[in-house]
Amino acid sequence: MKLRALAHSRTGDKGNTSNIALIAYDMADYGHLEAHVTARRVQEHFREIVTGEVVRYALPKIGALNFVMTGALGGGVTRSLALDAHGKGLGSALLDLDIPDRT
Repeated sequence: MKLRALAHSRTGDKGNTSNIALIAYDMADYGHLEAHVTARRVQEHFREIVTGEVVRYALPKIGALNFVMTGALGGGVTRSLALDAHGKGLGSALLDLDIPDRT
C-alpha cells in the first residue's frame, strides 16, 4: 500500500535541511507507520536527493513522525537550481513510499 493511504505530510526547510512531518489520519495506524517508516527507509527512498543524514523523531501523542534530512535541497533555496527549491514536493514524494498492508 502507499503511505498516503494512512497519513498526510507537512514540510519545512531551513537552508539545505528539509523536514517532513508524517501524520497518521487515524491514531490506530500510528504503530504501523512507526514500524515501517524508518529513517533508513526514508533515506533509501530519497537516495538520489538527500546527501546527508536522515533523523527520525517519533511524536506518538499526536500520531506523527518527523524526518529531518540534511543535504536535501541542493544547497538551499538561494543556491539550488531545483524547480522546488523549498522541498515542498518532498512531502508528496514520501507519501508515494510503499509500505506493507495493515494486518
